[in-house]
Amino acid sequence: MTAPLPHLAPPPARIDRSFLQDVIAGLRAPQKSLSAKYFYDRRGSELFEAITRLPEYYPTRTELAILDRYGPEIGAGLPPGAALVEFGSGSTTKVRRLLPHLADLGAYVPVDVSAEFLRSEAEELGRDFPRLRIEPVAADFTKPFDLPDDLKDAPKAGFFPGSTLGNFEPEMAAGLLASFARTLGAGATLIVGIDLVKDKAVLDAAYDDAAGVTAAFNLNLLTRINRELGADFDLDGFAHQAFFEENLGRIEMHLVSRRSQLVTVAGIPFHFASGETIHTENSYKYTVPGFRALARTAGWEHARVWTDPDGLFSVHALTASTIRRH
Repeated sequence: MTAPLPHLAPPPARIDRSFLQDVIAGLRAPQKSLSAKYFYDRRGSELFEAITRLPEYYPTRTELAILDRYGPEIGAGLPPGAALVEFGSGSTTKVRRLLPHLADLGAYVPVDVSAEFLRSEAEELGRDFPRLRIEPVAADFTKPFDLPDDLKDAPKAGFFPGSTLGNFEPEMAAGLLASFARTLGAGATLIVGIDLVKDKAVLDAAYDDAAGVTAAFNLNLLTRINRELGADFDLDGFAHQAFFEENLGRIEMHLVSRRSQLVTVAGIPFHFASGETIHTENSYKYTVPGFRALARTAGWEHARVWTDPDGLFSVHALTASTIRRH
């Protein structure tokens, strides 16, 4: 059982107690950490979209090229009249590449934790695709949520692009895939983007760009904690760090304390030694066989895979064969 939070005067008028609990637990851990899901307030979502356009950041443009080239094949694998559920939809950039190949789509269901960003993206997509039935759901896709009642009986397909799955520890990634299967149902299709293992220099540059946009994205997490939880992080006191940890097969992102300092969050003090880090994100990279094996443990059978000519990125089609219960 999680210990209750101490009785403190809430700094802003209203605070998200779950957010506060997660931050306090993370900063109390021997290796301080913050959950990557909290990157995506409105500013964080905007910064991430800017990252996707950077020259060093190959995943987005490579995945888009795969969707452009193989969109007809991907679309042909979805059942007619399907409700397409995009987990963590963010920007609609990628689903726009698929929609022209989904003439029989029953509905598009973007799911995102950032309600304001979700609403604006859904409205813009509706203007560009006026015949498309769009039913946005504001929810944390890492937790159970309900699909709209009027889609309960529709065939389901899932869309999870961007290699977001790599942000989760492999065991948690398998659990998330199993959760998607429960949401979508047996026989559903899932289209998922997976970043592939490659040269370390390419990976390091992708997460530590010369323009400093990824650094701003990482530091914005502290800005959000200051604003929403009444913290007093000095952003000049922390630096962005990202590197590929070859033994673990993952990129790690950290915020490094530039000096010995004391920070308070909702009145609770946290000491940082000079050089101490807050671990903010992992991004696991997979081989195609490695991802197939992971998906199988979560009840998904591998149907198809599409990659770019250089083998940088992959898009997989999976079929839910087994529904794992909690």
